[in-house]
Amino acid sequence: MLCVLLVRFSSIGDILLTTPLVRALARRHPEAKLVYVTKRAMAPLVADNPHLTEVVTLEPGEPIRHLARRLRTLAPTHGLDLHGSVRSVGLRLLVRCRWSGYRKRKLARGLLIGTKLDIYRRTAPSPVAERYFEAARRLDTRPDDGPPEFCLGPGATARAAQWLAERGLAGARLAALAPGAAHATKRWPIAHWSALAERLGAAGYRPVIVGGPEDRGLAQQLVAEGGAGNPVPSTAGEFSLQETGALLARARVAVSGDTGVMHMATGVGTPVVALFGPTVGQFGFLPYRAPATVLQRRLDCRPCSATGTAVCPLGHHRCLADITPEEVAAAVERLVA
Repeated sequence: MLCVLLVRFSSIGDILLTTPLVRALARRHPEAKLVYVTKRAMAPLVADNPHLTEVVTLEPGEPIRHLARRLRTLAPTHGLDLHGSVRSVGLRLLVRCRWSGYRKRKLARGLLIGTKLDIYRRTAPSPVAERYFEAARRLDTRPDDGPPEFCLGPGATARAAQWLAERGLAGARLAALAPGAAHATKRWPIAHWSALAERLGAAGYRPVIVGGPEDRGLAQQLVAEGGAGNPVPSTAGEFSLQETGALLARARVAVSGDTGVMHMATGVGTPVVALFGPTVGQFGFLPYRAPATVLQRRLDCRPCSATGTAVCPLGHHRCLADITPEEVAAAVERLVA
């Protein structure tokens, strides 16, 4: 019997973009045992995926050889390295099976960032979700043109429903706002978020802030910008990954930068307005096979980074600052009309 290891340790968006491959594998090989290998903190993203047989987690501080020992007991026949990290390479050496990976297009990405020479056009750029399928060539698996899947447990759905009910938002027309990002240059200015929340409120939406514990500070700034008379409720740092997904599933629309929340929204079927600044679509991380509008500016300095940086290299941050709240609000209305 086929036993396939799918290895992707992080991060939110990268993991969710592997789920079209998981789904396609399950349909092509319904008898196969599909085992997802990821970090403990990321496990909720795939824990309730019905196409997976098992999720095996790398525990905090656990040596990779210990994880390899546990994986060997499963007698895997195939290993799909969907990460290409030092850890995943370690597993390839320690767990004997037929391993394969995918190309990250690092040369094309580096040239585009450093010289603005775009050789992606010559190498047929493709979404990362489809690049992962390169690892499954031996398994005769192809994309099905479906979106990512973020499958939720009943506990998360109940928690989100309770939180909304307690705030009188159970039947509201929700707009989920995600102001956070790991790196500052991926963050839309907080004053723009405040102006957008006001505009969406006037249009009949109830804005709600979403994010992780690291986004609490930005969320508090946005709440403060709204003032005491117009507070924007926030779940940043309060909700788990699955609970955030459940709230996104209740929203009519989500607005996010190029972050994990964007892919969480597409994974639960919520339309998303995505704001792209230092990164570009050639990198492969645009919203995949889902209702979405991408807003960005054509600037000679883009892209300046693969993942964002602490400060704008040129000091102006026009790639995001020039996207206006009015433009985003109009995109929301067009997308959900």
